[in-house]
Amino acid sequence: MSRRSTGLVGVWAEMQRQQQRQLEAEARRRRQQEQQERAYQRRAAQSHREYRQAEALRRTEELDAQVASLQGLLASGCRAPAFRAASLMRPEEVRPFAPGPLAQPVPMPDFQHYQTQSGWTAGRRAQAQADARARFERDWQAAQAAESRRQHQLAAYQREYQQGVDAQLADVRRHNAGVVAITEGVRRRDPDSVIEYFSAALYSSTAWPDGFPRQVAAAYDPAARELVLDWELPAYDVVPEVKAVRYLSGADQDKETPRPVSQRRALYREVLAQCMLLVLHELFAADELGALESVALNGFVDGHDPTTGRPGHIFLATVMASRSSFRELHLAQVDAGSCLADALRGQLSARPDQLLPVRPSRRPQDVGNRVVAHGGDEDPDLFAMDPIAFENLVADLFRAMGMQAVTTQRSNDGGVDVDALDPAPIRGGTIVVQVKRYRNTVPPTAVRDLYGTVQDAGANKGVLVTTSGFGPGSHAFANGKPLELVSGPELVDLLHRHGLRGRLGDGGRRAAAQPTPAAPDTRLPDDYNVLGMSWSGSVALDVCALVCRGNRVLSDDHFVFFNNPRTPDGSVRALPATAPDKAAICVSFDGLPAEADRFVLVAAVDPEANPDADLSGFTDAGIRLLDPGLTELGRLDVSDGRPGETALVLGSFRRRSNGDWDFVLGGKGYTGGLEELVQDFGIDVE
Repeated sequence: MSRRSTGLVGVWAEMQRQQQRQLEAEARRRRQQEQQERAYQRRAAQSHREYRQAEALRRTEELDAQVASLQGLLASGCRAPAFRAASLMRPEEVRPFAPGPLAQPVPMPDFQHYQTQSGWTAGRRAQAQADARARFERDWQAAQAAESRRQHQLAAYQREYQQGVDAQLADVRRHNAGVVAITEGVRRRDPDSVIEYFSAALYSSTAWPDGFPRQVAAAYDPAARELVLDWELPAYDVVPEVKAVRYLSGADQDKETPRPVSQRRALYREVLAQCMLLVLHELFAADELGALESVALNGFVDGHDPTTGRPGHIFLATVMASRSSFRELHLAQVDAGSCLADALRGQLSARPDQLLPVRPSRRPQDVGNRVVAHGGDEDPDLFAMDPIAFENLVADLFRAMGMQAVTTQRSNDGGVDVDALDPAPIRGGTIVVQVKRYRNTVPPTAVRDLYGTVQDAGANKGVLVTTSGFGPGSHAFANGKPLELVSGPELVDLLHRHGLRGRLGDGGRRAAAQPTPAAPDTRLPDDYNVLGMSWSGSVALDVCALVCRGNRVLSDDHFVFFNNPRTPDGSVRALPATAPDKAAICVSFDGLPAEADRFVLVAAVDPEANPDADLSGFTDAGIRLLDPGLTELGRLDVSDGRPGETALVLGSFRRRSNGDWDFVLGGKGYTGGLEELVQDFGIDVE
């Protein structure tokens, strides 16, 4: 007799089949994932190889282009336009008077708009008419007062505009008169005028590649109509040491093929010969007044004499060329070395790469009159410069940067030393510039005064230029405002980058002329801790620290922020953050000043990165306490930000009586940003 199945075996079998299918599906997914990963790795490796190969090819092409530029230096230089004194003349152009909204009269109220028909009785209608008349008269008087203010402001703005125009035209006319005077001096064969004129020709030339030196010392012999000059030549490293770059995929590295030494030496001699011929070409081409009958040219490099070991000028080429002999040359087709040595009977060092010198034929000091030098290390000391000359130098800097700029009159200038106009669309506009030739730190009051001047003048930006520096109070006040602060070292760098000269005492020469310092040891001493700050949200924040006694910072220098990365004693420093932190500060609690009893951490919205942001996006914030090796020792949670606030005290470490430091959670927020916060700790932003 048969028995009906309960179906359990079938259920078990089905469950087993499902499990088997799941295992097979999981195995298929793993295989597909592995295949995808292998394919991705192949694509990544292929992409990496292609990128590295393309980068190696790009570097090789750059080297080839650099060599081609050196080989064609003379030919391309001869195509450059000849210098003419007229190119130095400035047009007498001024910006038109544009008063903007001040040009529109204030609309006067119309009594017809105040008429009313309200009220059922004669008494109520009369009252309504009286009220309308009163409102009309009140609004009429207010409009008349506003119109009077507008006319007064318009007249003041027009006077300021006219003063600026007059000063600008006077500056342009003085400049043009100086150009005319130099031209007339060249016509009279005045040595100083001749030297200034032809130095301008060499300095204004577009024939020279970027990075080529332009140092010259010159004298003029009016009897012989001969210009004698020493001209700096490029050093041996102008010729690339590397010939080509090839990517080796097996080793995943670039291989540089060196340029053959013989080829490099030959190209360097060719470059020097081209430089000598190009200088002669530019001088004779600029001589529209016939001041030059001949030119004695000596080319030198700065280095150490291999025979004596003493530093100085080492002359590698010399030539004396007459106008008549030079006119017969077709420079675009000559071999530079042969032309210099044979056609012009000049001399070129046989081994310039080894600084083997030649003997100059005639030096500027042999002429007998004053030698004028340009482009050397004797930059004028900005501290010792006449105040008016210093303002003119700043105006020259703005003009060299592509702007229109004039110095203002010495009286009634409204706190403005230079008026500038940036013609660039969108970001351009009017700029007021104040110049402070200080040795001590510029006080915050000067920055605040500049801001008031910007607002009164309706300018787009204010720039404060000084020979000294600014404290954190000044930077905090300027943060987020249309102000720019230029310190002494930044000014020197800008001057030299735009072909002007200046230094700060004995230590202000170009930073590029100084030897590159060795990289500092970035390893922290054992007594330092690193405080790494992290938070959620995309808001950009500046994290700062204050070393305080009670609720007052010890000094402006004890406020560590983006413009003051460390305290004077180095006990607190800003550090580059490492993931997952977004900001980091290191501190030696044992190294803090004895009078300090609080170390405060704060955060503020960066108004340049997020001008409309507040701290509502500052959440999940925390501070990681790390040892010098960046091993995490602990974590401190801090308060989230709140809407409307733009600065926040994260917390403070407080010194206990036994010398230990405890962390106290902060949370106080500020709606006025970093400026309001630091004022609360005693930093003067006024």
